[in-house]
Amino acid sequence: MTTAITVFDVGGTHIRQAWWLRGGELRTRTSRPSPSFKRFPEASVAELQDMMVRELCDTVPETPGPVVGISFGAALDHRSGIVYASAPLWGEHSEPFDLRAALASRRQDVRWHIVNDVTAALLHAAAATGRSGHRKVLLATISSGIACRVIDQRQGRIAVDGCGLQGEIGHLPAVAELAGRPVELDCDCGTTGHLAAYASGPGIARMAEVLEQREPARWAASRLGSPTAGSLGFEASLRGALDERDELALELLDAVTAPVAAVLRTALCLDPEIDEAVLTGGVVHGLGHHYRRALMGHLTRQGLYLTSERTPEWLERRITVTGPGEADSLAGAGIAASAGVPA
Repeated sequence: MTTAITVFDVGGTHIRQAWWLRGGELRTRTSRPSPSFKRFPEASVAELQDMMVRELCDTVPETPGPVVGISFGAALDHRSGIVYASAPLWGEHSEPFDLRAALASRRQDVRWHIVNDVTAALLHAAAATGRSGHRKVLLATISSGIACRVIDQRQGRIAVDGCGLQGEIGHLPAVAELAGRPVELDCDCGTTGHLAAYASGPGIARMAEVLEQREPARWAASRLGSPTAGSLGFEASLRGALDERDELALELLDAVTAPVAAVLRTALCLDPEIDEAVLTGGVVHGLGHHYRRALMGHLTRQGLYLTSERTPEWLERRITVTGPGEADSLAGAGIAASAGVPA
């Protein structure tokens, strides 16, 4: 196999590309917009998929025996490369798409290796020296979408179900409240009440809109409702408001982290071999220590039966938040391609 592998990280907003070297180094990073339904609202899903295939194939250098690792932001069968759905890319569409076959048809000279983007991020995070002694590592990404994966470090294995899937938590039923009342929001996949509808990046922005409607006076008086907030953009405004301990911002963060805490609580209850739950993604990186503080607040108030009471540090030491680059899907795509396995 070639010593340099072309790697892609395909998300709902951007396609990142780089060279991955055997030692784990990434070189010549680039980024460009993804052909998504939000960017091309008039295009059909078939047209968007064709754009994606051309975008990936046409940027792979024509070198001898090219190898490509793709981290793809979608629910996909890790055994076959068939994509079931990608709400950030294609909205409500859920007809299976054989991405690997489409890529191979256009570029038959390339050896294609495709993994889900969360799988890729987990492969990179799990390869860190400090995690080599862990039994299992869970990685959850909170970004434009939400998902998680668990790897058994003893076997180097990410288990999948009968559809080749694992950890699509963003589309689990969830509940959320704001201003003392339940909230019902639609997920990008078209279903009401999914975790991602409340806790993803777009979900948090929609939750903020609900809070503004329910508490207009408090909103106007808050840092989030200030004239400067609009010019900064929502994400920067939320981080700034949290830095200033704005009460409404803290209330919003508490509401959107509650359903995430519920999933982590259940995962750690069901599988005590998970030695670390790693949080990553744009939302986590953007909000930093604020996000972990809110999450741990939920897990402290409502933790694991008896365990949290008798050994409160058990949960505390298992929840970590990554910084940018510590769970890099580009690097994970290289790891997967170099191993020659799709998961």
